[in-house]
Amino acid sequence: MNILILGGGGREHALAWAIKQNPKCDRLIVAPGNAGIARIAECSDLDILDGAAVVAFCEANSVDFVVVGPEAPLAAGVADATRAAGILTFGPSQAAARLEASKGFTKEICDACGAPTAGYARFTEAEAARAHVQASGAPIVVKADGLAAGKGVVVAMTEAEAIAAIDDMFAGSLGAAGAEVVIEEFMAGEEASFFVLTDGRTVLPIGTAQDHKRAFDGDEGPNTGGMGAYSPAPVLTPAIQRQALDEIIKPTIAEMARRGAPYSGVLYAGLMIEQGRARLVEYNVRFGDPECQVLMLRLGAQALDLLLACAEGRLDEMRVNWAEDHALTVVLAARGYPGRYEKGSEIRGLEALPETSRQVVFHAGTAARDGRITAVGGRVLAATARGGTLAEARDAAYAMVDAIDWPEGFCRRDIGWRAL
Repeated sequence: MNILILGGGGREHALAWAIKQNPKCDRLIVAPGNAGIARIAECSDLDILDGAAVVAFCEANSVDFVVVGPEAPLAAGVADATRAAGILTFGPSQAAARLEASKGFTKEICDACGAPTAGYARFTEAEAARAHVQASGAPIVVKADGLAAGKGVVVAMTEAEAIAAIDDMFAGSLGAAGAEVVIEEFMAGEEASFFVLTDGRTVLPIGTAQDHKRAFDGDEGPNTGGMGAYSPAPVLTPAIQRQALDEIIKPTIAEMARRGAPYSGVLYAGLMIEQGRARLVEYNVRFGDPECQVLMLRLGAQALDLLLACAEGRLDEMRVNWAEDHALTVVLAARGYPGRYEKGSEIRGLEALPETSRQVVFHAGTAARDGRITAVGGRVLAATARGGTLAEARDAAYAMVDAIDWPEGFCRRDIGWRAL
């Protein structure tokens, strides 16, 4: 079959890598793709936020199946447009994607179905939000309501930090995403990610992971989109997974269906674990990045079968076959990220690294120029490896990192420290 993946980051490279291994995949196109993806698939310059353009491209290229990678096309209703045109699609509708596109909407759903989460308040004016912080004290969490590319959450340890975040968001630093702000109680504990597929009826768990959000070793520095991840997450025990499914995820799916916005796709629950119980931090309506890299390395070719079953509404027929192993990914980012960084530096040494079922360097912010691989984004590469133990996976991933010649980049050297 002919398959189109929308997106051009590390998540989409990982999806393409896994899908390409499945014999059902005849032709694979990724839009817009990147330099790493271009080695295994066709890349196309397509406006992935324009549903009509995506439909026209699918019709012109006889695309049988569309996999939507990032959140922005989902929030823009691209999956609705392709489904309306009769094209099999993996990814939730625009209405269902509000679970990520609006923090306030997610809180409303949690209230309606009784899902355990942090206490919160919603604000459309800075003055009332500041008064709430002064009344509540710190630590406290300030979130932009809308999509902010991973930069819309501030865990404020002081009232002054929280008020600065409020003023920043209402001043327009995040554009329309910060027009409404959600302020939450601070939740202590250990955070982990739980991934399920759902076709609106069946819920199929497909893996757990933990990522590292802070830029520097020891969880220091600013929040990023993620500097590394590992799977499985030991903190998400079978008992906690059952509790999260029964009290958070399944009630959410039922409430969405009750509202006439049934959820179909991957649902990524960010959970805070404390004293053996999970509370919801947030939902994402797509695979995480860099969590997708470790999940796809462990899932391999079966990923396509699972995505197809989800899109076709037959998840009840499926089961996930896990190897008894671990995977770990280390993100290499441009110096200065998540702040200002330079683009265009050359990355050397990638061609000498082997690509196997156990180790891959996934590309995110890369481009090919005159036969050279250059860095064009903040997060640029994800060195990803599997091993019989997490320590083996870590050692293999860092061996790849050390073989890459890119002085303009940096990475954390402690990925996996919680589990190790």
